[in-house]
Amino acid sequence: MTKRLLIVAHAPSENTRALRDAVERGARSETEIEVVVAAPLQAGADDVLAAQAVILGTTENLGYMSGALKDFFDRSYYPVLDLTQGLPCALYIRAGSDGTGTRRGVETILTGLRWRAVQEPLICRGPWQPTFVEQCEELGAAMAAGLAAGIF
Repeated sequence: MTKRLLIVAHAPSENTRALRDAVERGARSETEIEVVVAAPLQAGADDVLAAQAVILGTTENLGYMSGALKDFFDRSYYPVLDLTQGLPCALYIRAGSDGTGTRRGVETILTGLRWRAVQEPLICRGPWQPTFVEQCEELGAAMAAGLAAGIF
């Protein structure tokens, strides 16, 4: 059975699309893994239930996650709650400020879902830097490699 990695990422700008694309590019470096990319407003519980791991991406909006990612959680939370405990996940945040409130908000939901963060959140802080793209590509590659190897 092919393992599926779901990437749910809010990408409203050219820079955030570059981050999402980098995560996808990194994930697709692992040919044994099926990679599905969905915008938060289009993704739902069925997408989560079909995945063996999830990468979440969001902007920092007024010190919190994007409304689109919050909407995804609002629609998916209860339908997946008892069926996805322990689901491996990772998070990246494009933060103009420090990303602390955004991280806290997402991690609170992930704790409630009992999903398992497989690494510290990647927070791309402050003014845009090209290294953000490299870091996101590494995140996607690491997540896919771990999934393919059965590490999580």
